[in-house]
Amino acid sequence: MTLSIGLVCDLRQDYRNTGLSEEDIAEFDSEETAVALETALCSLGHSVERIGHARALCAALVAGKRWDLVFNIAEGLSGRSREAQVPAILETYAIPYTFSDPLTCAATLDKAVAKKLIQAAGLPTPPFAVVTAPTDLANVHLPFPLFVKPTSEGTGKGITAQSKVHSKAELDKQVDRLLKTYHQPVLLEEFLPGREFTVALLGTGQDARVLGTMEIEILDAAFDGIYSYETKEKCEKLVRYSPAPRDALRTRVEALALNVHRQLECRDAGRVDIRLDAKGAPSFMEMNPIPGIHPTHSDLPMIATQEGMSYKDLIDSIIQSALARSPHHAG
Repeated sequence: MTLSIGLVCDLRQDYRNTGLSEEDIAEFDSEETAVALETALCSLGHSVERIGHARALCAALVAGKRWDLVFNIAEGLSGRSREAQVPAILETYAIPYTFSDPLTCAATLDKAVAKKLIQAAGLPTPPFAVVTAPTDLANVHLPFPLFVKPTSEGTGKGITAQSKVHSKAELDKQVDRLLKTYHQPVLLEEFLPGREFTVALLGTGQDARVLGTMEIEILDAAFDGIYSYETKEKCEKLVRYSPAPRDALRTRVEALALNVHRQLECRDAGRVDIRLDAKGAPSFMEMNPIPGIHPTHSDLPMIATQEGMSYKDLIDSIIQSALARSPHHAG
């Protein structure tokens, strides 16, 4: 089936002349990602129009443009519901699109909200607290060490080697830094000292399945095992990615990830970050409902390659899952 597909994306190059810093646009995609996606879509027989960011999408819709499907990888520019903006716009115009709906996108970007939902579902996640002002710290009674990060950022933004705190003085300093820099609540979690994994999933609801699991190891001891903004930006030198051993632990990690994907009602594809606690038990950390899709640098395609799935087949799987929600195009 040949489709007209619109590509909605936030590209770093489109924001570099707006006064934003490199960290401000860290979540956005590169030109290489857009080209790779366009190439894959065309190789599948579809026609592709690169729309651009959310405002460009609005302008195109007002001008009367329509598509059979929108492939949405836009992260959004501001607000804790920024990943929900494009899905909400497309639902207003009844245009099918890839990945999760506005509710899931908003709930998962706010890490504290996602943890509350996972906690309510009876799934393991580290004990946590949310701080909106320094005075809130008086009501926090979690044991050190703690991990401190913004509630609604991605790509490791706000996370440094100092995000793991061992004392009240360190906690006060990091909370003050994050509140002043990111202007949003701060999430405090009990620090989990174990191994870290990221699990890729495909599909929706009961049709969802685990694609594969990758272990993440920080090579530079100076980062104390913390997957920070800097380690992600310099991952070729600072991070080792490897297939998780096919053992009982991996089975437990993947079972948790699949349960999280379903509980948070993610669609088409997603990625779940999991870390082991002091006893070696898997615990939910974060959910990414719009995973990166750079063919060689993003975790989802890296896991697909690891599992013998081509980039073209990965993109087709996402499209077919999205089309299954649209009776007009299904089949």
